[in-house]
Amino acid sequence: MSFSWIYEKIVGARNLLYDRGVFESFDLGAKTISIGNITAGGTGKTPLVAYVAEILAERGMRVCILTRGYGRKNPKKRILVSDGEKILADPSEAGDEPFELARKLLGKAIVIADADRVAAAEWAKRKFGVTAFVLDDAFQHRKVKRDVDIVCIDATDPFGGGKMLPIGRLREPAANLNRADILIITRANLISEILNLRSEISKLSPKSLTFETKNKIAFFEKVEEFHAKTQRTQSEDKVSTEGFKSVKSSAAFAFCGIGNPESFFKQLQLENFSIKASRTFRDHHPYTQEDINEITKQARASDSQILLTTAKDAVKLKDLKCDIPCFVIEIKIAVEEAAKFASML
Repeated sequence: MSFSWIYEKIVGARNLLYDRGVFESFDLGAKTISIGNITAGGTGKTPLVAYVAEILAERGMRVCILTRGYGRKNPKKRILVSDGEKILADPSEAGDEPFELARKLLGKAIVIADADRVAAAEWAKRKFGVTAFVLDDAFQHRKVKRDVDIVCIDATDPFGGGKMLPIGRLREPAANLNRADILIITRANLISEILNLRSEISKLSPKSLTFETKNKIAFFEKVEEFHAKTQRTQSEDKVSTEGFKSVKSSAAFAFCGIGNPESFFKQLQLENFSIKASRTFRDHHPYTQEDINEITKQARASDSQILLTTAKDAVKLKDLKCDIPCFVIEIKIAVEEAAKFASML
C-alpha cells in the first residue's frame, strides 16, 4: 500500500463529504472567483490571478485577493499585504507570490494572506466594502463557495506524471477536473502540439470551457530599478526595443526558484536570449547573500555578462548585492479568446 494510494483515498473521502453536504461550504456574500491547480507546483497561476483581478477592477468592482501565502513567516497570522493603495508587508511576512500580486495590482486590488479565507473575507467586506473576491490557489479549498471555478493546467506538464502526491504531483485525480467551470491551458506557446492535450482535457471534463494562454515578456528592468518603484503605469509595461536587443544579446546566467523553472528558461530561449548557464532553487526559496555570491561565481565561470531572474524571485533580492548586472524579467499572459473569457467572469 503506497502513500499515494492513502492520499488519494483521503482526498476522495473529503470531496465526497463536501459533495453530500456533510462539510459546509460558505458563501462570501460577494462575487467569488477561484483560481487553482490540479497539480502541486507552478502552473502559471499567479499571472492569471492578476489578469482576472484587473478585469474585475476595470468593471468598477472593489476587488480583494484572498491567498494562503505559502512560505510566509507566520502562516497562522492574517496579513494585510496591500490595502489597494500601498504595500503594507514585506515578502517574508506576506509570502513571495502575495507580495508580487500586491505590487502588480496597486490601485486595483486588496491582497490578504490568511489561511482562513472565510473569516478574512468577512473582515475585508466590513473594512473595505469588497464586492469581488479572487481566491488564489483554491480548487481544493472547498470551504468557500464560488461563482466561477477556474483550474490552470500547465501545457508543459499537465498531470504531474499521472500519479498522486507524494509520488507524483497530482493533488487529486485528474477526473476531478469535472468540478471546474473553466480550464486554462497555460504556457501553450512552450509546446509544439496542443490538440492531443485539449482532447484529453475534453474527455476528463466535457462540460468545462477550455481556453489557452501564452506567455510573453511584458517588462524587464535592473533589479535596483525594480525595487526603487512601488508601482508601474501601464505605459511603462512595454519592452523597449533597443534595450531589449541589448539584454538579449548579452551572455546571460538565468536563475529562479519557482514551481516550474524550466518554463522560465524555455521562455527565455523562445525569445532568443543568449543563455550560457542556469541555476534552479526550490520554489519560494529565501535568498541569502551567500546564494547571490555563488550565483555570481557560476555566472562568471560561464562567461556570462548579466543575470536574469523572475519577479517572484526578485522581490526577495532587495537587500542583497549583485556584482553582475541583474535584470528582472516580468512575464504576462495573453489569453486566447480574451473577450469570451472575460464574459465568463
